[in-house]
Amino acid sequence: MSESQAAAVADIAGGQRIAILVPCYNEEISVGKVVADFRAALPSATIYVYDNNSTDRTAEIAAAAGAVVCHEPRQGKGYVVRRMFTDVEADVYVLVDGDATYDAPSAPAMVARLLRDRLAMVVAVRVDNEVAAYRRGHRMGNLLLTGSVAHIFGDTFTDILSGYRVFSRRFVKSFPALSGGFEIEAELTIHALELELPVGEERTPYYSRLEGSASKLLTWSDGLRILSSILRVYRAERPLALFTSIGLCFCIVSIGLSIPIFITYALEGVVPRLPTAVLATGLMLLGFLSIACGLILDTVTRGRRELKLLAYLAQRAPTEERRQR
Repeated sequence: MSESQAAAVADIAGGQRIAILVPCYNEEISVGKVVADFRAALPSATIYVYDNNSTDRTAEIAAAAGAVVCHEPRQGKGYVVRRMFTDVEADVYVLVDGDATYDAPSAPAMVARLLRDRLAMVVAVRVDNEVAAYRRGHRMGNLLLTGSVAHIFGDTFTDILSGYRVFSRRFVKSFPALSGGFEIEAELTIHALELELPVGEERTPYYSRLEGSASKLLTWSDGLRILSSILRVYRAERPLALFTSIGLCFCIVSIGLSIPIFITYALEGVVPRLPTAVLATGLMLLGFLSIACGLILDTVTRGRRELKLLAYLAQRAPTEERRQR
Protein backbone atom coordinates (compact mmCIF):
# COMPACT_ATOMS: atom_id res chain seq x y z
CA MET A 1 0.00 0.00 0.00
CA SER A 2 1.32 3.45 -0.93
CA GLU A 3 1.65 6.34 1.54
CA SER A 4 -1.29 8.15 -0.07
CA GLN A 5 -3.50 5.05 0.24
CA ALA A 6 -2.47 4.57 3.86
CA ALA A 7 -3.32 8.23 4.58
CA ALA A 8 -6.72 7.75 2.93
CA VAL A 9 -7.44 4.70 5.09
CA ALA A 10 -6.42 6.60 8.24
CA ASP A 11 -8.73 9.44 7.25
CA ILE A 12 -11.57 6.97 6.76
CA ALA A 13 -11.10 5.54 10.25
CA GLY A 14 -10.84 9.02 11.76
CA GLY A 15 -9.21 7.77 14.96
CA GLN A 16 -11.68 4.93 15.44
CA ARG A 17 -10.43 1.70 16.98
CA ILE A 18 -10.90 -0.98 14.33
CA ALA A 19 -10.85 -4.69 15.18
CA ILE A 20 -10.67 -7.38 12.52
CA LEU A 21 -12.20 -10.61 13.81
CA VAL A 22 -11.18 -13.85 12.11
CA PRO A 23 -12.79 -17.10 13.35
CA CYS A 24 -10.65 -20.08 12.30
CA TYR A 25 -10.79 -23.86 12.32
CA ASN A 26 -7.98 -25.70 10.52
CA GLU A 27 -7.06 -22.82 8.20
CA GLU A 28 -3.25 -23.08 8.29
CA ILE A 29 -3.07 -22.77 4.49
CA SER A 30 -4.94 -19.47 4.29
CA VAL A 31 -4.84 -17.69 7.66
CA GLY A 32 -1.41 -16.14 7.07
CA LYS A 33 -2.60 -14.58 3.81
CA VAL A 34 -5.78 -13.30 5.46
CA VAL A 35 -3.82 -11.57 8.24
CA ALA A 36 -1.32 -10.06 5.79
CA ASP A 37 -4.01 -8.85 3.35
CA PHE A 38 -6.10 -7.16 6.04
CA ARG A 39 -3.01 -5.68 7.67
CA ALA A 40 -2.27 -4.02 4.31
CA ALA A 41 -5.88 -2.90 3.80
CA LEU A 42 -6.35 -1.48 7.32
CA PRO A 43 -2.89 -0.83 8.81
CA SER A 44 -4.23 0.78 12.00
CA ALA A 45 -6.55 -2.14 12.84
CA THR A 46 -5.88 -4.87 15.39
CA ILE A 47 -6.36 -8.36 13.95
CA TYR A 48 -7.77 -11.03 16.26
CA VAL A 49 -7.67 -14.68 15.19
CA TYR A 50 -9.82 -16.96 17.33
CA ASP A 51 -8.77 -20.57 16.97
CA ASN A 52 -11.62 -23.05 17.40
CA ASN A 53 -9.83 -26.28 18.39
CA SER A 54 -7.75 -26.50 15.23
CA THR A 55 -5.65 -29.64 14.84
CA ASP A 56 -3.17 -28.00 12.49
CA ARG A 57 -0.81 -24.99 12.78
CA THR A 58 -3.51 -22.31 12.38
CA ALA A 59 -2.76 -20.56 15.68
CA GLU A 60 1.00 -20.69 15.20
CA ILE A 61 0.87 -19.24 11.68
CA ALA A 62 -1.60 -16.51 12.69
CA ALA A 63 0.63 -15.43 15.58
CA ALA A 64 3.69 -15.39 13.31
CA ALA A 65 1.78 -13.16 10.87
CA GLY A 66 1.18 -10.61 13.64
CA ALA A 67 -2.36 -11.41 14.77
CA VAL A 68 -3.56 -11.55 18.36
CA VAL A 69 -4.45 -15.22 18.79
CA CYS A 70 -7.17 -16.35 21.19
CA HIS A 71 -8.92 -19.68 21.69
CA GLU A 72 -12.55 -20.75 21.98
CA PRO A 73 -13.01 -24.38 23.19
CA ARG A 74 -16.70 -24.72 22.29
CA GLN A 75 -16.88 -26.04 18.75
CA GLY A 76 -18.86 -23.97 16.26
CA LYS A 77 -18.61 -20.63 14.51
CA GLY A 78 -21.50 -19.18 16.48
CA TYR A 79 -19.68 -19.79 19.76
CA VAL A 80 -16.53 -18.17 18.36
CA VAL A 81 -18.37 -15.05 17.18
CA ARG A 82 -20.14 -14.79 20.53
CA ARG A 83 -16.78 -14.95 22.34
CA MET A 84 -15.25 -12.37 19.96
CA PHE A 85 -18.08 -9.91 20.48
CA THR A 86 -17.76 -10.32 24.25
CA ASP A 87 -13.99 -10.06 24.53
CA VAL A 88 -12.90 -7.48 21.97
CA GLU A 89 -13.25 -3.76 22.63
CA ALA A 90 -13.33 -1.49 19.57
CA ASP A 91 -15.41 1.14 17.77
CA VAL A 92 -15.67 -0.67 14.43
CA TYR A 93 -15.60 -4.43 13.93
CA VAL A 94 -14.76 -6.27 10.72
CA LEU A 95 -15.81 -9.93 10.73
CA VAL A 96 -14.29 -12.14 8.04
CA ASP A 97 -13.69 -15.86 7.56
CA GLY A 98 -10.14 -17.20 7.64
CA ASP A 99 -10.35 -19.02 4.31
CA ALA A 100 -9.00 -16.19 2.10
CA THR A 101 -12.11 -16.14 -0.09
CA TYR A 102 -13.10 -12.55 0.79
CA ASP A 103 -11.55 -9.40 -0.64
CA ALA A 104 -9.45 -7.51 1.93
CA PRO A 105 -9.07 -4.33 -0.22
CA SER A 106 -12.85 -3.86 0.04
CA ALA A 107 -12.63 -3.38 3.81
CA PRO A 108 -11.80 0.37 3.77
CA ALA A 109 -14.85 1.11 1.61
CA MET A 110 -17.08 -0.93 3.91
CA VAL A 111 -15.74 0.83 7.02
CA ALA A 112 -16.17 4.21 5.32
CA ARG A 113 -19.77 3.36 4.41
CA LEU A 114 -20.52 2.34 8.00
CA LEU A 115 -19.11 5.57 9.45
CA ARG A 116 -20.31 7.95 6.76
CA ASP A 117 -23.92 6.74 6.77
CA ARG A 118 -23.96 5.94 10.52
CA LEU A 119 -25.02 2.35 9.91
CA ALA A 120 -25.21 -0.58 12.29
CA MET A 121 -23.96 -3.17 9.81
CA VAL A 122 -22.56 -3.36 6.28
CA VAL A 123 -22.71 -6.75 4.54
CA ALA A 124 -20.39 -7.76 1.70
CA VAL A 125 -22.43 -9.13 -1.19
CA ARG A 126 -20.33 -11.83 -2.82
CA VAL A 127 -19.60 -11.45 -6.52
CA ASP A 128 -17.75 -14.59 -7.61
CA ASN A 129 -14.98 -14.04 -10.14
CA GLU A 130 -14.20 -17.73 -10.46
CA VAL A 131 -16.53 -20.60 -11.35
CA ALA A 132 -15.28 -22.73 -8.45
CA ALA A 133 -15.64 -19.96 -5.87
CA TYR A 134 -19.34 -20.34 -5.19
CA ARG A 135 -20.60 -23.92 -5.34
CA ARG A 136 -23.97 -24.43 -7.00
CA GLY A 137 -25.52 -26.03 -3.91
CA HIS A 138 -24.37 -23.15 -1.71
CA ARG A 139 -25.65 -20.61 -4.23
CA MET A 140 -29.09 -22.22 -4.43
CA GLY A 141 -29.28 -22.60 -0.67
CA ASN A 142 -28.36 -18.97 -0.16
CA LEU A 143 -31.03 -17.84 -2.63
CA LEU A 144 -33.65 -19.99 -0.89
CA LEU A 145 -32.76 -18.79 2.59
CA THR A 146 -32.45 -15.15 1.48
CA GLY A 147 -35.88 -15.41 -0.13
CA SER A 148 -37.34 -16.90 3.05
CA VAL A 149 -35.94 -14.09 5.20
CA ALA A 150 -37.14 -11.48 2.68
CA HIS A 151 -40.65 -12.96 2.76
CA ILE A 152 -40.76 -12.97 6.57
CA PHE A 153 -38.83 -9.86 7.56
CA GLY A 154 -38.69 -7.70 4.44
CA ASP A 155 -36.54 -7.49 1.32
CA THR A 156 -33.40 -5.69 2.56
CA PHE A 157 -30.46 -8.08 2.06
CA THR A 158 -29.40 -10.03 -1.02
CA ASP A 159 -26.77 -12.25 0.66
CA ILE A 160 -27.74 -13.15 4.22
CA LEU A 161 -25.07 -15.85 4.57
CA SER A 162 -22.09 -13.67 3.77
CA GLY A 163 -19.31 -14.13 6.31
CA TYR A 164 -17.77 -10.71 5.58
CA ARG A 165 -19.40 -7.89 7.55
CA VAL A 166 -18.59 -4.61 9.26
CA PHE A 167 -20.38 -3.65 12.49
CA SER A 168 -20.68 -0.66 14.75
CA ARG A 169 -19.95 -1.06 18.45
CA ARG A 170 -23.64 -0.49 19.09
CA PHE A 171 -24.55 -3.60 17.13
CA VAL A 172 -21.84 -5.87 18.52
CA LYS A 173 -22.36 -5.06 22.19
CA SER A 174 -26.14 -5.40 22.00
CA PHE A 175 -26.31 -8.54 19.84
CA PRO A 176 -27.83 -11.48 21.77
CA ALA A 177 -26.02 -14.35 20.03
CA LEU A 178 -27.88 -17.63 20.48
CA SER A 179 -26.71 -19.97 17.72
CA GLY A 180 -23.60 -22.10 17.93
CA GLY A 181 -22.84 -22.91 14.29
CA PHE A 182 -23.03 -21.47 10.79
CA GLU A 183 -26.52 -20.12 11.56
CA ILE A 184 -24.79 -17.08 13.06
CA GLU A 185 -24.85 -15.17 9.76
CA ALA A 186 -28.62 -15.58 9.46
CA GLU A 187 -29.01 -14.57 13.11
CA LEU A 188 -26.96 -11.41 12.58
CA THR A 189 -29.14 -10.50 9.60
CA ILE A 190 -32.43 -11.19 11.35
CA HIS A 191 -31.39 -9.23 14.43
CA ALA A 192 -30.82 -6.15 12.26
CA LEU A 193 -34.10 -6.65 10.41
CA GLU A 194 -36.31 -7.22 13.44
CA LEU A 195 -35.03 -4.01 15.10
CA GLU A 196 -35.16 -2.13 11.77
CA LEU A 197 -31.56 -0.99 12.22
CA PRO A 198 -29.80 1.08 9.54
CA VAL A 199 -27.86 -1.36 7.36
CA GLY A 200 -26.17 -1.43 3.97
CA GLU A 201 -24.53 -3.71 1.43
CA GLU A 202 -21.34 -3.48 -0.62
CA ARG A 203 -20.57 -5.68 -3.60
CA THR A 204 -17.16 -7.33 -3.19
CA PRO A 205 -15.19 -9.95 -5.15
CA TYR A 206 -15.41 -13.54 -3.92
CA TYR A 207 -12.63 -16.03 -4.63
CA SER A 208 -12.20 -19.78 -4.52
CA ARG A 209 -10.30 -21.34 -1.64
CA LEU A 210 -6.56 -21.79 -1.84
CA GLU A 211 -5.35 -25.15 -3.13
CA GLY A 212 -5.40 -27.74 -0.36
CA SER A 213 -7.98 -25.83 1.70
CA ALA A 214 -11.42 -27.37 2.25
CA SER A 215 -14.72 -25.76 3.22
CA LYS A 216 -16.15 -26.61 6.65
CA LEU A 217 -19.70 -25.81 5.51
CA LEU A 218 -21.86 -28.88 4.82
CA THR A 219 -24.41 -27.91 2.16
CA TRP A 220 -27.38 -29.99 3.31
CA SER A 221 -26.95 -30.39 7.07
CA ASP A 222 -25.86 -26.80 7.70
CA GLY A 223 -28.49 -25.52 5.26
CA LEU A 224 -31.22 -27.35 7.17
CA ARG A 225 -29.87 -26.00 10.46
CA ILE A 226 -29.95 -22.47 9.08
CA LEU A 227 -33.50 -22.93 7.78
CA SER A 228 -34.55 -24.38 11.14
CA SER A 229 -33.00 -21.36 12.85
CA ILE A 230 -34.95 -19.00 10.59
CA LEU A 231 -38.19 -20.84 11.40
CA ARG A 232 -37.47 -20.64 15.13
CA VAL A 233 -36.84 -16.92 14.84
CA TYR A 234 -40.08 -16.54 12.86
CA ARG A 235 -41.96 -18.30 15.66
CA ALA A 236 -40.32 -16.03 18.23
CA GLU A 237 -40.56 -12.73 16.32
CA ARG A 238 -43.81 -13.15 14.34
CA PRO A 239 -46.04 -15.15 16.74
CA LEU A 240 -49.24 -13.33 15.78
CA ALA A 241 -48.89 -14.19 12.10
CA LEU A 242 -47.86 -17.79 12.83
CA PHE A 243 -50.51 -18.66 15.41
CA THR A 244 -53.23 -16.78 13.55
CA SER A 245 -52.47 -18.84 10.44
CA ILE A 246 -52.64 -22.05 12.46
CA GLY A 247 -55.86 -20.92 14.12
CA LEU A 248 -57.50 -20.03 10.80
CA CYS A 249 -56.61 -23.49 9.45
CA PHE A 250 -58.35 -25.10 12.42
CA CYS A 251 -61.37 -22.85 11.93
CA ILE A 252 -61.64 -23.58 8.21
CA VAL A 253 -61.51 -27.35 8.79
CA SER A 254 -64.09 -26.99 11.56
CA ILE A 255 -66.44 -25.04 9.30
CA GLY A 256 -65.99 -27.62 6.53
CA LEU A 257 -66.97 -30.43 8.88
CA SER A 258 -69.89 -28.56 10.44
CA ILE A 259 -71.65 -27.37 7.25
CA PRO A 260 -73.22 -30.79 6.46
CA ILE A 261 -74.25 -31.13 10.11
CA PHE A 262 -76.02 -27.74 10.08
CA ILE A 263 -77.76 -28.56 6.80
CA THR A 264 -79.01 -31.88 8.18
CA TYR A 265 -80.16 -30.22 11.39
CA ALA A 266 -81.99 -27.49 9.46
CA LEU A 267 -83.80 -30.02 7.27
CA GLU A 268 -84.47 -32.84 9.72
CA GLY A 269 -84.00 -31.31 13.17
CA VAL A 270 -81.47 -33.92 14.28
CA VAL A 271 -77.69 -34.20 14.58
CA PRO A 272 -76.88 -37.60 13.02
CA ARG A 273 -73.07 -37.46 13.35
CA LEU A 274 -72.40 -36.49 16.95
CA PRO A 275 -68.64 -37.39 16.92
CA THR A 276 -68.15 -35.15 13.87
CA ALA A 277 -69.99 -32.34 15.63
CA VAL A 278 -67.77 -32.73 18.70
CA LEU A 279 -64.65 -32.74 16.47
CA ALA A 280 -65.79 -29.58 14.65
CA THR A 281 -66.46 -27.86 17.97
CA GLY A 282 -63.06 -28.88 19.32
CA LEU A 283 -61.25 -27.65 16.20
CA MET A 284 -63.03 -24.30 16.39
CA LEU A 285 -62.05 -23.92 20.04
CA LEU A 286 -58.45 -24.80 19.16
CA GLY A 287 -58.53 -22.19 16.41
CA PHE A 288 -59.67 -19.43 18.76
CA LEU A 289 -57.17 -20.59 21.40
CA SER A 290 -54.33 -20.44 18.86
CA ILE A 291 -55.28 -16.90 17.82
CA ALA A 292 -55.49 -15.84 21.48
CA CYS A 293 -52.01 -17.30 22.12
CA GLY A 294 -50.71 -15.35 19.12
CA LEU A 295 -52.11 -12.10 20.52
CA ILE A 296 -50.54 -12.71 23.95
CA LEU A 297 -47.16 -13.75 22.53
CA ASP A 298 -47.15 -10.77 20.18
CA THR A 299 -47.41 -8.46 23.19
CA VAL A 300 -44.50 -10.28 24.86
CA THR A 301 -42.45 -10.11 21.66
CA ARG A 302 -43.00 -6.37 21.30
CA GLY A 303 -41.76 -5.82 24.85
CA ARG A 304 -38.69 -7.99 24.24
CA ARG A 305 -37.96 -6.14 20.97
CA GLU A 306 -38.16 -2.81 22.78
CA LEU A 307 -35.62 -4.06 25.35
CA LYS A 308 -33.25 -5.13 22.53
CA LEU A 309 -33.60 -1.72 20.92
CA LEU A 310 -32.92 0.03 24.22
CA ALA A 311 -29.79 -2.10 24.67
CA TYR A 312 -28.68 -1.07 21.18
CA LEU A 313 -29.33 2.63 21.80
CA ALA A 314 -27.50 2.48 25.15
CA GLN A 315 -24.24 2.16 23.20
CA ARG A 316 -22.84 5.35 21.68
CA ALA A 317 -22.41 5.58 17.93
CA PRO A 318 -18.76 5.52 16.67
CA THR A 319 -18.69 9.21 15.72
CA GLU A 320 -20.07 10.20 19.13
CA GLU A 321 -17.40 8.10 20.89
CA ARG A 322 -14.71 9.85 18.87
CA ARG A 323 -15.93 13.32 19.84
CA GLN A 324 -15.95 12.48 23.54
CA ARG A 325 -12.37 11.12 23.63
